[in-house]
Amino acid sequence: MAEQTPISSQSDDDYRAKLDEEQYEVARCGGTERAFTGKYWDTKTPGTYECVCCGTALFDSETKYDSGSGWPSFYAPISEAAVASKEDRSHGMVRVESVCANCDAHLGHVFPDGPAPTGLRYCMNSASLNLVERDS
Repeated sequence: MAEQTPISSQSDDDYRAKLDEEQYEVARCGGTERAFTGKYWDTKTPGTYECVCCGTALFDSETKYDSGSGWPSFYAPISEAAVASKEDRSHGMVRVESVCANCDAHLGHVFPDGPAPTGLRYCMNSASLNLVERDS
């Protein structure tokens, strides 16, 4: 896992320097990449998905599945403490936003239409994630 840096020590300028334009727009400004365009929506590579901003481990590839949505989808985070939830009332909807619990980076949204064992679909943006591959 990449070294974690608490949010308090990273400024907006730090994030702008570290992230590309799409990563910054999605992770720091709450944007959304277009469906079926992100680098991880269809990947089957084993590994750990980390926060692109701080390196916190968020999801394991073992919980990734094809939801048909066009975004990487997981049925559970790597730990309950890794991903936090916030109410999102943007775009005339009420949804549950998923954010990195360490640095508050926008990851995507969680929906109650996922597979067993959780019944949840963590619909994430590839731009907010970095896959650290492991041998299968």
